Amino acid sequence: MEILEKAKHVTAIEMDPRMAAEVIKRVQGTPEQRKLEVVIGDFVKVDMPYFEVCISNTPYQISSPLVFKLLSHRPLFRVAILMFQREFALRLVARPGTALWSRLSANVQLYAKVDNIINVARNDFRPPPQVESSVIRMVPLDPPPPVKFEEFDGMNRIIFSRPNKTVRANFQAKGVMKMLEQNRKTWLALQDMPVDDDRSINTIVDEVLAELEQTENRASKMDIDDLLKMLSAFHEVGIHFS
Repeated sequence: MEILEKAKHVTAIEMDPRMAAEVIKRVQGTPEQRKLEVVIGDFVKVDMPYFEVCISNTPYQISSPLVFKLLSHRPLFRVAILMFQREFALRLVARPGTALWSRLSANVQLYAKVDNIINVARNDFRPPPQVESSVIRMVPLDPPPPVKFEEFDGMNRIIFSRPNKTVRANFQAKGVMKMLEQNRKTWLALQDMPVDDDRSINTIVDEVLAELEQTENRASKMDIDDLLKMLSAFHEVGIHFS
């Protein structure tokens, strides 16, 4: 009700018809009724209207899909205030060089500024859940970086796969080089470019990492700029990740 009092219009997306009916019941006959639209459905699957602010007490099982659906939404929204399980929230806001910096952290922070607003104890709920929660603020970068998400995520999937291993070791993991070699051949064919390089894919990858001085580094130490430079360097030699 407090949100309705302050906002010009609220679209509430609720999967549980009983909860949706309760929300509608609370505003019937009040001045706020005309400002509320209730959509019954799965947030991850429904088409979202234009909005400026998103506020969500997020079901923990859809935390990651919800975040990336918001970040892919156009036009860009102004801010999202989201409550998550604390473990997930801490990974969202983690910084390079910390133990929690991960593929999730990097993928989200490529597109948005995220920070923790407040921690919420389990005893603040009735009945109390099994986990602690945190509320985070997410502000999308405007304009968003001109980077194909599937490429950035594909590279991060490799280098963050084993956090305690070096970047080179993760590229040497079983199946990775074969996949990259096939991706490179496919990309060159689509560009009508011959595969006239007799170097092995292992050699090409090693040379890129050496040029960037990242061979013995770990993904946990790499910031967004480091990751973007690496992706660009691989693209220059025809190596793609999606």
